Amino acid sequence: QVQLVEYGGGLVQAGGSLRLSCAASGRTVSYYSMGWFRQPPGKEREFVSVIDWTGDKTDYADSVKGRFTISRDNAKNTVYLQMSGLKSEDTAVYYCAADSLALGRRTLLDYDYWGQGTQVTVSS
Repeated sequence: QVQLVEYGGGLVQAGGSLRLSCAASGRTVSYYSMGWFRQPPGKEREFVSVIDWTGDKTDYADSVKGRFTISRDNAKNTVYLQMSGLKSEDTAVYYCAADSLALGRRTLLDYDYWGQGTQVTVSS
């Protein structure tokens, strides 16, 4: 089993930055694709970004491309999401997820393990 815990959420002004971390425990996720998803208030959970197990291949939702950067440190079993140029529409609960088959896709159902989420609130 893999446990995922997200850190780094909070309240930030529009235009500001936050860095989310997701620490994995229970087993190494070095060979898993790791994704970030978010759920805005009253909406469904949506894809934000994914990184393959090597860290070389990434994908981003159009809404965050150019503002968010995903990265990982396999030695620390941790994945990060650097968010800059934050907008009010980025307000959501952000979830980290692990895909044991390393498909590296945007599909929620691909992901076996999920964190509990961390709240990001952007004030305008």
